[in-house]
Amino acid sequence: LEMAADLGNILKDLPLECDLNEEKFQDLLKSDGVRIERIVSKGQSSPPDFWYNQEEHEFVILLQGSARLQIEGRDDEIELKIGGWTFLPAHCKHRVTWTDTETLTVWLAVFWSPNVKPAD
Repeated sequence: LEMAADLGNILKDLPLECDLNEEKFQDLLKSDGVRIERIVSKGQSSPPDFWYNQEEHEFVILLQGSARLQIEGRDDEIELKIGGWTFLPAHCKHRVTWTDTETLTVWLAVFWSPNVKPAD
């Protein structure tokens, strides 16, 4: 399988703030066992009793804005600002407790299967 090079700018073509009544998810790349996603938020948070419990590992970095995450079993929340990142292993229950209401928050999330082994 031959792949062509692709080029983009993750901070271009962001949704208009007035149209952002819910988070926007966009797959930038999908391949066997790996997915890269852009998430755009403004003031959204997870529903009160909702926890993400994903089958995949997740690495997330904040490229714009700010947010807070709660991880099950931790007393404190993780605050992410521009450049802040976290790794969430598969089945690490977590939720978004707050995203910036003044500006767009842009996340880059990389998901991969626990079956994918890292290179040496």
